[in-house]
Amino acid sequence: MAEAITTAISKPLPVSFSGDATPTPFTVCVFCGARPGTSPEYIASAVSLAKVLHANSWSLVYGGGTVGLMGALANTLVKLGGSVHGIVPTALVAYEQGGSIPPESEFGKTTVVPDMHVRKSMMGKEANAFVALPGGFGTMEELFEVVTWNQLGIHACPIVVLNVEGFYDGLLLWVKSAVEAGFIRSDAQGILVEAKTPEEVAVKIREYKVAAGRMDLDWGNQ
Repeated sequence: MAEAITTAISKPLPVSFSGDATPTPFTVCVFCGARPGTSPEYIASAVSLAKVLHANSWSLVYGGGTVGLMGALANTLVKLGGSVHGIVPTALVAYEQGGSIPPESEFGKTTVVPDMHVRKSMMGKEANAFVALPGGFGTMEELFEVVTWNQLGIHACPIVVLNVEGFYDGLLLWVKSAVEAGFIRSDAQGILVEAKTPEEVAVKIREYKVAAGRMDLDWGNQ
């Protein structure tokens, strides 16, 4: 499993940004909930993030769902003419896609894979940056796996949490507490950065700097 992950995602930080210049192609992997959440701001932020991706000519790779924040994000970007690739495990087609593969004209290209490991490996392989909208256990698991990959030197891609209405306040406080408790190096805290608006997500991606506390391990000779 470790070999598959490192082969799929090992890569340097994306080409440096200069002014308004944007590397092409550039793909953002977004982790988010398959539920809409209790606040209308969650869906609104997913829609706004899609508009930000489109404004920057950035493609989207995501978990392939057609419901909740996932569906709002993908459908909005497709309607704007953007590139969307959804990757969904067979077992979740019934839960996250209503039982059938959606039309490409509504949610973009869909790839069905056998399991969660392949899904995450493929998303990681395509991504130049990672963003987390609000979500549940699955979103947190995906987010912290790519944070760990960054810390271990498997990749150096930007990782941004979109902190809608303080949704991620507790998580960010936990990171701070883990630093204070000596479990995360203080100079590794910057692996994960916060954006408070969808527009700020693009700024954080463009300005992202590799954390000094990140490990520089050789994953090609294991």
